[in-house]
Amino acid sequence: MKTIKYLMVAFTIITVASCKNEKQTPKAEAATTEATNKTEKNMNVLFVLTSHEDLGKTGEKTGFWIEEFASPYYILIDKGVKVTIASPKGGQPPIDPKSELADFSTPATERYNNDAATKDLIKNTVKLEKVNAANYDAVFYPGGHGPLWDLAEDKTSISLIENFYNANKPIAFVCHAPAALKYPKKADGTPIVKGKKVTGFSNTEEEAVQLTNVVPFLVENMLQENGGTYSKGPDWEPYALEDGLLITGQNPASSVLVAELLLKKLEK
Repeated sequence: MKTIKYLMVAFTIITVASCKNEKQTPKAEAATTEATNKTEKNMNVLFVLTSHEDLGKTGEKTGFWIEEFASPYYILIDKGVKVTIASPKGGQPPIDPKSELADFSTPATERYNNDAATKDLIKNTVKLEKVNAANYDAVFYPGGHGPLWDLAEDKTSISLIENFYNANKPIAFVCHAPAALKYPKKADGTPIVKGKKVTGFSNTEEEAVQLTNVVPFLVENMLQENGGTYSKGPDWEPYALEDGLLITGQNPASSVLVAELLLKKLEK
């Protein structure tokens, strides 16, 4: 009888302990999930689009390239990152009409084409001068030829990039968007790209689209003139670099790589 009694007591203790552990496990999992979600949802990234629409004196139109906006945008928001979209003039930024052609369609652009909510955000971009860098964890500049004319010279954009960089926050650019790095400087007064591994739309790619003599300057040349260590992959192939806080991508095909590097940076 004593043996049976001891066995019953032991069984009761084991059962209670087991139930207790079962109750704790879901709580622990919930806490982990909550912490992960909190990290993701607390991230705020600023997207800066061009407001320039004239392709030099060609009579053709330019603007931002849809793929270079769409892929990074969806990669980030799908991870819970909050994105705010701004442009120098605010409101609807111009879209490069060539980026809407079927030849340049990707899953991200197709998603964008059917995304009324995001299109509405694009129509109502925040005016750049109203943006406070302190409210964001990183900034991303999609390309298109437009930035060569406005964002490269825009004083508000220059100051914004400097504020992000000097506050130890990531700055990311793809394709022609590194044009916006022409004038921003570090706290010591030297160009942000000086001594950095960088890439951007290459001279050979610009020649291939027959715009070498149309654009105000070549991205590759400018980055080198500012002291950057420029490199590139094969034309039209994905190629991106990360050097400290600076992330750059070579062409439209590099937009996913840039977004992934930025996301990893934010998750650290």
